[in-house]
Amino acid sequence: MSNQVQKIIDRSEDPKQLMDVFEFARQAYGDRKRYSGEFYLEHAVKVAGALNQMRLDQTTIIGAILHDVIDTHAPAEKKSVLMQVESRFGQEVATLVERASDLNRIYYSYNIAKNEDTFFAKDKAENLRKMFLAIAQDLRVVLIELASVIDGLHSIEALPKEKQRLYAIETLQIFSPIANRLGLGEIKTTLEDLSFSHLDPDKFKWLQDNIKEKYEERRRYLKRFIPHLKKIFRQEKIPVIAVDWRAKSYWSAYQKLLSHNMDFERIHDLVALRIIVNDVATCYKALGIIHKYYQPISQEINDYIAKPKSNGYQSLHTTVFLENKISEVQIRTAEMNHRAQYGVCAHWSYKEKVDLQKEGEKFSWTKKIPEFWKTFSIDFFADQVFAFTPKGDVIVLPKGSTPVDFAYAVHSDIGNHCESAKIDGKIITLDQVLKNGDVVEIITNKKRKPSQDWIRFVKTNFAKSHIKKVITSIPLSLFSVPRFVTKKIIEISAKAKQRKQEKLRIKKQQPNQIYLAGQKSMMVTFAKCCNAKPGEATKAYLTKYRAAVLHKITCKNLQAMAKKFPEKIIDASWEQS
Repeated sequence: MSNQVQKIIDRSEDPKQLMDVFEFARQAYGDRKRYSGEFYLEHAVKVAGALNQMRLDQTTIIGAILHDVIDTHAPAEKKSVLMQVESRFGQEVATLVERASDLNRIYYSYNIAKNEDTFFAKDKAENLRKMFLAIAQDLRVVLIELASVIDGLHSIEALPKEKQRLYAIETLQIFSPIANRLGLGEIKTTLEDLSFSHLDPDKFKWLQDNIKEKYEERRRYLKRFIPHLKKIFRQEKIPVIAVDWRAKSYWSAYQKLLSHNMDFERIHDLVALRIIVNDVATCYKALGIIHKYYQPISQEINDYIAKPKSNGYQSLHTTVFLENKISEVQIRTAEMNHRAQYGVCAHWSYKEKVDLQKEGEKFSWTKKIPEFWKTFSIDFFADQVFAFTPKGDVIVLPKGSTPVDFAYAVHSDIGNHCESAKIDGKIITLDQVLKNGDVVEIITNKKRKPSQDWIRFVKTNFAKSHIKKVITSIPLSLFSVPRFVTKKIIEISAKAKQRKQEKLRIKKQQPNQIYLAGQKSMMVTFAKCCNAKPGEATKAYLTKYRAAVLHKITCKNLQAMAKKFPEKIIDASWEQS
């Protein structure tokens, strides 16, 4: 038994169950290997070990150990394997394993990409991130996949060079931003630096060579300076849990250097000082002490405790001169620091150059991150479905959409001539409901026209409007419909036309001299049954179109309506009373 397996079992709340899980995994994975030559079981153990270090619950650890068991079997065996997992370890574990397997669908766009140097457009990448979360449906599945991606990055040298680059691009475009938005700082940094090293080895090495001295110089300086700072806090009676430092990731440093003309001297947070205290009040006291002894740069003081970032990040940031060196200092509580490493707090909108004021609606789902971090449930895309075109483009539709909706979303002409559809290469009915990650191919025929039956099952208003537009322009004789249906359609059309003409007639008749309930300029028409004349005693009946019909008081029709609908009878006169 490996040391990693033993560590996982030792920490377990139910060691016997975990030993059973490892035995099941050993048999299920067998001697199957990944593309790198590594045994699937070895990969699963490393993924579980990474999540074990994050102190995740046993259900998640079991899901991590078994996350590849479905995919290592032939299609005909997958359902049976999943049933075995559920039978032995419960439905919750089986659901995690099934969703982890379903996540393979999001790789479609990258697997068919022909130009490995091309990053996807911003909107397409964002839709892929949403699809990832929509398929996962559970934060634990996301964490399992991120840990799996990290382990994969450690061994992608076994892949051809072009595949290594695509894997790295995919990580930087999809997985790193997701980790960033979830505030998983450690995971984000690892994903970025590993990807960077494979995406552009020369630039990565150049940065290592040039920044190493800067890192080392700062580290040595802060190592000497930290005891001095701790002494100041003791003298000022400020209790401090820890004073340490953190180095900026290579990828983040490179991105920042690009925006500063590659000038290292203009980046003040290559290595930042971090002060951890017990409570919020002490955060502000510590900030005051820092400013008392060291000159701050006023425009670089940020209070993210009083005004947390949109994703919950909290800390005090200041930039000061520490013995003639400009340095960033972060002050936070232990709880804030834990969230900064593993919680929901990365300042992703800044990092990804997203303008939340202009594009806030696209990213409104991120406001729900704090809730699902507590419940693990990801349900903010429950009303959407994400499907691929054969070329790898992502089409976003309402939940319950069909291939016909998909066809119209691609182009109205494709929808109008849609004859049949395939999902993942298999012919399906046009009313089949799409699932996340489906690859949908629409087969068209120029002679084909929309069917009236499509209205019954399409979901999008766009599809409905185009279908109606086409079928209403086709003569009724072309439809194979019963005669009574045709007759009913004609009757409905005639009644609608009559109502429209009546409204127009009422609008035109607006006698200026009539006062209704003392008010002038209301729509008035004269009842033909009594034909009231100026000077005669009258009342008016309000129709359902909110027009008033004028009757003589002596009119029998008016008297009958007054008994039945007294609330619709109002006073009417030829002069203002």
